[in-house]
Amino acid sequence: MCWPRFRCETVGFVFQAFQLMDELSAVENVELPALLAGRSPGKARKRVGGLLERVGLADRAGHVPSALSGGQRQRVAVARALMNEAVLVLADEPTDNLDSQATGDVLRLFDSLREAGQTLVMVTQDRQIAATADRAVGLRGGRIVQETRAAAVGANRFAAVVR
Repeated sequence: MCWPRFRCETVGFVFQAFQLMDELSAVENVELPALLAGRSPGKARKRVGGLLERVGLADRAGHVPSALSGGQRQRVAVARALMNEAVLVLADEPTDNLDSQATGDVLRLFDSLREAGQTLVMVTQDRQIAATADRAVGLRGGRIVQETRAAAVGANRFAAVVR
């Protein structure tokens, strides 16, 4: 198995500090994983439009990261993580430093991912945000110190790791 290809095609990453390319527009940042995976630019660009619309940023598609708010940059990062139709999305503190409206937007988006059948693992220090997950695992010193599961959850597609 080719691990870089597996990661590129199966796992989407949402980094705490966004990790967007400063000189690229929102469209170009989102399409980058598809181009790295060898997909055609035309097909990648079509998918980007739908993803930016899904995250509520179709009107900001041509803007570079410095022209976007923190919440908008985070949503670009989420769209980028979804570009290659990842089965698993790993999100590191995706709501850290966001205002309450942007936090709500990102959490609603994550909820829609779960409903669409994707699995999301989020690392957070915010217990209220962790409480929105189907399953929450508390870690201290690298050890599990607490685990909770939401009642009547079948698929456990949204897990939070609380540091």
